[in-house]
Amino acid sequence: MVAIVYQTDKRSGITYAYESISHWDKEKQQSRAKRKLIGRVDKITGEIVPTDGRNRKKREAKLSEEQAPKCTAVASRSFFGATYLFDAIGEKLGITNDLKQCFPEIYKQILSIAYYLILEDSAPLYRFDKWGTLHKHPYGKNISSQRASDIFSAITEEDKQKFFSLQGRRRCENEFWAYDTTTLSSYSETLKQVQYGFNKEHDRLPQLNLTLVFGEESNLPFYYRKVAGNIPDSKTVSRLLEDLNILGYSKVKLVMDRGFFSESNINDLYKNHVKFLISVKMSLAFIRKGLDPIYDTLQDFENYNAKYGLYCKTVRTVWHYSQERPYKGETLKEERRLYIHYYYNIERAAEDKMIFDRKLNALKQELETDSRVPEHEKLYLKYFTCKTTPKRGTKVTVNKEEINKATRYFGFFSLITNETMDAITVLELYRNKDVVEKAFGNLKERLNMRRNLVSSEKSLDGKLFVQFVALIYLSYIKKQMQITDLLKKYTLPSLLDKLSVIECFEQPGRVLKVGEMLDEQKRLYHELGVRPPGSL
Repeated sequence: MVAIVYQTDKRSGITYAYESISHWDKEKQQSRAKRKLIGRVDKITGEIVPTDGRNRKKREAKLSEEQAPKCTAVASRSFFGATYLFDAIGEKLGITNDLKQCFPEIYKQILSIAYYLILEDSAPLYRFDKWGTLHKHPYGKNISSQRASDIFSAITEEDKQKFFSLQGRRRCENEFWAYDTTTLSSYSETLKQVQYGFNKEHDRLPQLNLTLVFGEESNLPFYYRKVAGNIPDSKTVSRLLEDLNILGYSKVKLVMDRGFFSESNINDLYKNHVKFLISVKMSLAFIRKGLDPIYDTLQDFENYNAKYGLYCKTVRTVWHYSQERPYKGETLKEERRLYIHYYYNIERAAEDKMIFDRKLNALKQELETDSRVPEHEKLYLKYFTCKTTPKRGTKVTVNKEEINKATRYFGFFSLITNETMDAITVLELYRNKDVVEKAFGNLKERLNMRRNLVSSEKSLDGKLFVQFVALIYLSYIKKQMQITDLLKKYTLPSLLDKLSVIECFEQPGRVLKVGEMLDEQKRLYHELGVRPPGSL
């Protein structure tokens, strides 16, 4: 007979439950009972709770099994050299720390996808599984295409802005920041900002515009924003100034192309006390007015710069600043200091003249052979005078005055600034702006942005952010390659391939071991500003 017996321990006050099994003892000729502890009785619920002593041996065996070092199946060997380089760069630039602050739950996944985008050169994300099994990376697990989409969707605008702010503080505050835009063609019909607009690559697909800010000294990006595809460059400057103000940047210096010039933009830059350097068209009236007094002397020997093979001179003038003040019901008008830097290149002038003459010759032939093109009518009227007689046919004469006006400014270009600098310093700062153009090339080619294939706004925003993170690593590596002359011997892919073959060996319960390295590989790490990996 089986029964439950309860017994209270007088010292602890705990009531224990026992399983009591009665049986007949033949020798003693009496009833006996055998007890087995079941557990203690819960004072509130009255339920029997198993004690630690129950099945202790089984549980201890299970516990020891759980606490034993986990095997990744068995010992594993994986490629480590390139991802180690990224780990070291991430620590050096604060990328890893900043991502961890902004995205504590998914920062390792963000890093792993960024590493993959750099190393696999435009490969789609569904191939991550194969790459992940061969390489050691921060997340250490597979990231499926669906999981990647979930990660992209989890990246919020607030967290991105926080990351921009943290990274921006690590940049040189007094350096000029290059600002430019590029077009990203898309097949999507659901993204709101995908619109038809001026495509810089003459692609006929609708597009998004992407703006990017780059430090000219650090050669590193720290801010980007996507814009509707039909928004011209000149319309993005005021929003840029607002965003930089929100991020806490008061001392801003911007370098921009001529597409950003407009009277309202210059007024906004002055209003926000922003130092600027902008390329401007020679056709602008105030630019030609400033050049005319020095036109004949600009090509004097003292204005020649042998390094760049051109003539240059700076003219100090004023900008007629205006600001609407609705709260006072008036418009503030003031004169602000402005510098126009003029440059003349003889070779460029000759090329422009040759192209122009060829065009004129083609127009002249169209008139003489009566093969007029409707789209060219304005040019005919501007540069030629035609007389037609029954005997001699059409006689075409050139309008020399108009041609002289058109060719007067061949070979010239100009830059404007509101900061005191010599013309060559300004020219060098402007030419450094090509770091943005190279960055756009990296984004589109190596980071798989030539065609935008995502279909949701959140996925697009998240993917752009991860690609932006990858761009920081690429930009750092390219700058180091340029400084150390590695570009003379390596391309970026060949350098990464050279390091990627270095292996690491992981064994359960042992420290990670790094495989053999050549002296050349160690030298590459040093020239990239990173200490070579050893046994960790």
